[in-house]
Amino acid sequence: FGVGTQDAIVIASTERREAGKALEYETQERHRRGEITQESRSDGFVSSLTAAADQFIVARGEQKTVIAGYHWFADWGRDTMIALPGLTLATGRFNVARSILLEFAQHVDHGMLPNRFPDAGEQPEYNTVDATLWFIEAIRKYLESTGDLELVRANLYPVLSDIMQWHFRGTRHGIRMDSDGLLACGEPGVQLTWMDAKIGDWVVTPRHGKPVEIQALWHNALVFMRDISARFGHAADSQRYAASAAMARTSFADKFWNAERNCLFDVVNGTERDPSIRPNQIFAVSLPHPLLADEKAYAIVDVVQRELLTPYGLRTLDRGNPQYRGVYGGDPHSRDSAYHQGTVWPWLMGPFLTAYLKVKKHSPAALEQANRWLTAFKQHIREEGLGQISEVFSGDPPHQPGGCVAQAWSVAELLRAVTDELRPHRVSTRSEKAAAVNA
Repeated sequence: FGVGTQDAIVIASTERREAGKALEYETQERHRRGEITQESRSDGFVSSLTAAADQFIVARGEQKTVIAGYHWFADWGRDTMIALPGLTLATGRFNVARSILLEFAQHVDHGMLPNRFPDAGEQPEYNTVDATLWFIEAIRKYLESTGDLELVRANLYPVLSDIMQWHFRGTRHGIRMDSDGLLACGEPGVQLTWMDAKIGDWVVTPRHGKPVEIQALWHNALVFMRDISARFGHAADSQRYAASAAMARTSFADKFWNAERNCLFDVVNGTERDPSIRPNQIFAVSLPHPLLADEKAYAIVDVVQRELLTPYGLRTLDRGNPQYRGVYGGDPHSRDSAYHQGTVWPWLMGPFLTAYLKVKKHSPAALEQANRWLTAFKQHIREEGLGQISEVFSGDPPHQPGGCVAQAWSVAELLRAVTDELRPHRVSTRSEKAAAVNA
């Protein structure tokens, strides 16, 4: 760079651009980003998360989808549906939420949402039990946030009904409602829950049978379908969903409570019960429709807080378990063997905060504590993938970050929890606006 040199402008785009309009493009993009974060500028952390959330929303044809993480993930059904409330509803981007739901609804097959969209010309992969259940929860949350009953009635309810019928009678990979009202799943060699690490023929966290969070999601889906079926005048369907939900609640209380450890078993498979202390049980408390009495919900949160909570989220296994791996790093075999065996996942801080504040009745002391738990994230967002939240952290201090430097559900669940639980006036104002628009 010497005398007479000129500035160079580089344009990176997936579409053809005119070099002469570079400054115009920059101005337009700055304006677009400014509009996205306009409502959150008074809260620096929320504003940072809102800006981060925007980077995961991309086009799939004429509709929208979500990139699960950068640098190497594409759009995944499970990640998209878990992230949707935080990325779109908490940020007031209701049209984007609507587009994502409509896009994925087109790809439901045999009552299942695809977990991964391969490259062009290949078939989607239907190898998850929870992506479809998170899809139902995303629709419930969308309806709660927008009041857009007509979209659900006209475009989504038929898909939801088909999903439930397939789950009642059975679909791929042994996914079916059992005679006790709970949802069974699993077959050799296939990992269906979010704890899906597999190294060659070694299934690192086998969870065949009835995983605890799947029962919470299934019960949540049954209650939601009971309610909207009644609203749409389908009385017989509503009664069936109500009866199934009641059966699931009774069976869950009977089969999943671990009296010895005062929390929930992670998986029930026939007479086998897995007593591993994992974070999956938190969803039995955090999801909207309760499965347990208040004192048991309180006990679950207490155990999870004591055994799994770190400054960056929840460990995937307690440190006292012989299978615990405290460091996430090394070669692929080392990383995958630790992925769900102690590694910390930031996205789990979202449901933990929701569950914690629920059992604490959102008391001033609990709200203060919840805000303190966000301190480490406020620093982290300035350090690793700048302006983003990492995919995972090591279970052992100092909790070194790892995996993707930017993960959609890490950002989304923190943003959802902050907006729903700690800054509820923001989301209620947006919901009022959305309801007015859709009235």
